[in-house]
Amino acid sequence: MAETDPKAFYKSGMGKFVRQDFAGAIEEFKKAVELDPQYGDVHQSMAHAYEKLGDLDAALAAAQQAAQCSPDDFLVHTSLSILYQRKGMIPQAEAEKAIAAQLQQRRP
Repeated sequence: MAETDPKAFYKSGMGKFVRQDFAGAIEEFKKAVELDPQYGDVHQSMAHAYEKLGDLDAALAAAQQAAQCSPDDFLVHTSLSILYQRKGMIPQAEAEKAIAAQLQQRRP
């Protein structure tokens, strides 16, 4: 694997995610964001991996970072809404749900 290619680490992490090696996936995702901190898909995937491990705080932090990197991605805001809801943060969940709905309506 090219150690300077964030996409290679992302793909490796997704392979581990599919095999349900969520901790291993997170390690690969971390390598990808070290190389490209603005790689929104990696932050989003990391959020899902942390969620699978039951670490909602880390999942929420990763999802928030994904939203900073990809503010126009309705799936990112949907994930944030779900995570906020799971943490009992209903006003934040509703706000993210509204953003996701607006963004989805704009899609062709």
